Amino acid sequence: MDTPKIFESEYRFCLILWEREPVSTTELVRLCQEKLGWKRTTTYTVIKRLGERGVLKNEEGIVSSLISKEEAQVSELDELMEKKFQGSLPAFLAAFARRQELSQEEVEEIRRIIEK
Repeated sequence: MDTPKIFESEYRFCLILWEREPVSTTELVRLCQEKLGWKRTTTYTVIKRLGERGVLKNEEGIVSSLISKEEAQVSELDELMEKKFQGSLPAFLAAFARRQELSQEEVEEIRRIIEK
């Protein structure tokens, strides 16, 4: 199953959810007002939309995710790689390495990840 698309403002909402879940809708409204400046209606609209897309569930006012943060990140990265690098991991890594200087520790960590 493909991971549902999570748009940028929804992702910021999901960061709050992932940190606190399971969480009541009342608490989410308060947190979104505090951290995102959202009105109550905006928070409920996002909960409804993400629920319809299968990103979260809202059962009796308790909200929890159906998609993990890691799944959302991998999906977004896959989309980026396909759109911008024609699915080529070497092209992505080459662009990333040219743009940002990597420390020796980071190079070693990347090497360990690749070898796994």
